[in-house]
Amino acid sequence: MARKYIAWSPIRALMAENGAKIVAREAVDYLVSYFTDICIEITQRAMILAKHAGRKKVNKADILLAIKNM
Repeated sequence: MARKYIAWSPIRALMAENGAKIVAREAVDYLVSYFTDICIEITQRAMILAKHAGRKKVNKADILLAIKNM
């Protein structure tokens, strides 16, 4: 079983605040899974950028550039 890093409740609350008052649990679960996959991809790209720059620490600029180049 995959470890969960993104909590279900805040995602559901965000959806409700934006008008989705009734949402199937499977829809929220899918969105959490999608966010997790995107976060992993962005992190991997940002790590490559940091390494290329001769750094071990991933910074905000690495994240922004990784997102921009997706």
